[in-house]
Amino acid sequence: MKNPNLYERPTFFWKWRTLEDWKMATSFTKANYTNIIMLLVFIFIAIRQVKAKQKEAAKHGYEHRYIKRDEFPTVEEQPDFEWEKTEPIKLRPFKPKYHLTMALENLIPSELLQMDKTYRDRIALRRDTMAKHGTHVVAVNDDYIIRPAVVEHYEFLMGTYLPLRFPKMFKLHETDYEMGKTFMLENLVTGAIFPANVSASTPTTRLLETLGRTIDEDFLFLHAEEDEEQDDSKSSTPSEKPNPKDDDKKYILQAYVVCCPSGFDPAEKLGKRLSAIHTPVPGYEAKISGSMDRFFARLEVGKYVKRANWSIQTHDNLYAAGPGTNHAHEGDVVEEMADEELDLDKTFMRCERQTLHRLPKSKGLVFAFKTYLYPIREIKEVDGLGEELAQAVDGLKEGSVPAMHFYKRGAVWGEAVKKYLRS
Repeated sequence: MKNPNLYERPTFFWKWRTLEDWKMATSFTKANYTNIIMLLVFIFIAIRQVKAKQKEAAKHGYEHRYIKRDEFPTVEEQPDFEWEKTEPIKLRPFKPKYHLTMALENLIPSELLQMDKTYRDRIALRRDTMAKHGTHVVAVNDDYIIRPAVVEHYEFLMGTYLPLRFPKMFKLHETDYEMGKTFMLENLVTGAIFPANVSASTPTTRLLETLGRTIDEDFLFLHAEEDEEQDDSKSSTPSEKPNPKDDDKKYILQAYVVCCPSGFDPAEKLGKRLSAIHTPVPGYEAKISGSMDRFFARLEVGKYVKRANWSIQTHDNLYAAGPGTNHAHEGDVVEEMADEELDLDKTFMRCERQTLHRLPKSKGLVFAFKTYLYPIREIKEVDGLGEELAQAVDGLKEGSVPAMHFYKRGAVWGEAVKKYLRS
C-alpha cells in the first residue's frame, strides 16, 4: 500500500511532508537532494565570484578586450582589420633634390603602428635576428633611468593598443601568472603569449625582446640627461612650473630593440647624445643638430610626429649594421658598380617610416621606425616613378648636402641603378 503522505513521483522528486517521511526515504534519494543543494550553493558562490572579479577588473579599467589608460590618446578600433589581406604601405619620400631637414608631419596616435601581410614572416625574422646578434639588437644603458619608460610603453602597447587596434591579431586574457593575477596578451598570428603588464622581477631587456618578438617595429628609448649636480632640498613637485632649462637638455639613447639597423651598429650609439649618434651624417651638425635637440626637448605629451627617409641597397638584408653595408663614411674606398653587377633580385629602395612621441608618465621619448624594402623592379613598373627615382639619385648631389650621395653609397650603385630605371 502506498504512503498517502507522499506525492506519486519518481523517488528523487519526492517532497517530504513529515520527519517520518524523510526517515523512510532511501539513502540514494537523500544523496540526490544533498547534491542539488550543494550545486545551487556552488552556483551562487561562483556567480558572486564572477561579479566580484568583473567589479575589480572594472576598477582597474579592464574591459575584457583591453586595459584602459586614460593618460594616452584614445585608440581608434579596427574590428574588421585583416592583416593577411593588407598590403604594406607605399612610401615615396624621394625628391628631385635632397635637402637635409627634419621634414616632420603630425601623426594620428591611432596610426602609431602599421600591420600588413608580411607580419608573420617579419616576426620570425626578428626572432632569429635577436638570437643571432644579441646586444647589437637589444640593450640597455642605464636601467634605473630608462626602465620606467620601457615599462610604460610596453604596458600601453601590449595591454591597450594592440588588442584594441588589431583585435583579429591580438587578444587579452586575465589569468594567473608568476606572482598572482595578471593580464596576458595572446598573439593570434604566432600563437605566442606574453604578459601584458610588468612584474618588478622582469628584466628590462626581456621587455624589449618581447616587443621585438611581437611588433615589426624598432624602438629606441631616449631620456633627458640628468643634471650633474642636483640639490635634493629643491626637488620638484607636481605643483611647480616647468623649468625653462629643460628646453636646453640633451637627450641620450638609453635602451633599444633594433632588428633592422641600416648602416650603423646600435651598440655603438648606446649612451650617446643625439649629436654624437648622428656624427657620421653629412651636414647634421651644421644644418639640423640644434633644431633637433630643441624639438626633442620641447615635444609635448600627446603630440605624435612622423617622417620617412629613403636609400638604395643592393642586398636583401633587413639587418644591415656597420660600415660597408648601406652607408659609406669619410675615408672609405668605394668602387662604382658595373651595370652587369646589379642584381635586380637583390636591389631595393629601402624606406623607414619613423615616429616620435613622449610618454605621459615617465616623460621618456620613444623613437621608432618600421623598415620597408621595395623591389627596384616594382618601382620601375609604376609609370613615371622610375624616372622620378633616377632624378632623386642625381638630386643627392645637387641638394643642400652634396656629400649625402657618397654617404648613401650612391658612388657605388648610382649609375647602374639610374641606367636600369631609364632602360
